[in-house]
Amino acid sequence: MADSIHPAAIEHLPPFITAPGQTDYLFYGVIIFLIVVVLVIGNLYFQLHAVPERMAHRTSKVQMEIVAVLALISLFTHNHLFWIAGLLLAFVHIPDFSTPLYSIADSLAKLSGRPTVDEETDNPARIEHSEPASLPEPVVRTNTMAEGSAHV
Repeated sequence: MADSIHPAAIEHLPPFITAPGQTDYLFYGVIIFLIVVVLVIGNLYFQLHAVPERMAHRTSKVQMEIVAVLALISLFTHNHLFWIAGLLLAFVHIPDFSTPLYSIADSLAKLSGRPTVDEETDNPARIEHSEPASLPEPVVRTNTMAEGSAHV
């Protein structure tokens, strides 16, 4: 090995310096280490971006979809304001307004004699366009006070 050392080199070389034509184990070790570190940091980055979306799975479907879209926008644009907005939206519980409104619409449809939304989706061929059910006659009240008396 003393013959392969350059004449200008010092006599004691560190062990990571290899002779020409030999395998450089330090180089391959650093390459493998860098690949593992990049994959681990990338995985942590994607896990962090998915935190609002995982939190939003406990909420309604619409809220979860909005949070998921905000997380994707922040991932592609690198604008962290979208991620923060998605995180805050995942923390807030938005009340369900659609269920009571659908219930009111179904009740009004039943009162008017029209098929409800559930009946329309069950059998669309059964739907007929008929006259709405007649409303009950209004109650006529008579004035019990004398017509000539003054109202205070």
